[in-house]
Amino acid sequence: MATTTSIQCLCGAVKMELTGEPIAQLYCHCDDCQAVHGAAYVPAALYRIPATRIVSGELLLWKRKVTTRATCRECGTRVFSEPPGIGVRGVTATLLPPGLFKPTFHIQCQHALLPSKMACPTSRASRPRLVALMNRCPGNEPADAQYQPGSFSF
Repeated sequence: MATTTSIQCLCGAVKMELTGEPIAQLYCHCDDCQAVHGAAYVPAALYRIPATRIVSGELLLWKRKVTTRATCRECGTRVFSEPPGIGVRGVTATLLPPGLFKPTFHIQCQHALLPSKMACPTSRASRPRLVALMNRCPGNEPADAQYQPGSFSF
């Protein structure tokens, strides 16, 4: 039986359940995340959309560029992002219970304010790893056709 993780926004108005393990856990350095979160990078845990469920609260859905973002209407917490066409939600990892966020790589490193010491799959050598992770998400075939270096953001 899959485990269920409960998260909530900072004020507790929005509650969400995550079922099973994330597809990937990473740091996103894209310029969109930097602008939206006011940070150099954003920790994210990627879950298939069907593995996420809003239990209570009202979300404000909006876009800065192309990625849909979900924010608590009460406190403004960024709960998740939903990049178009890949069937995942990038849950803001700071909302996960302590110890559950275990990032393994960074993405969009071309926008990083400082060089990263972890693997960055936006480089040509690491691209197959990111494609393999996306292939683990049903409904994303062919993942290779959807992934464009420099276009993958959360």
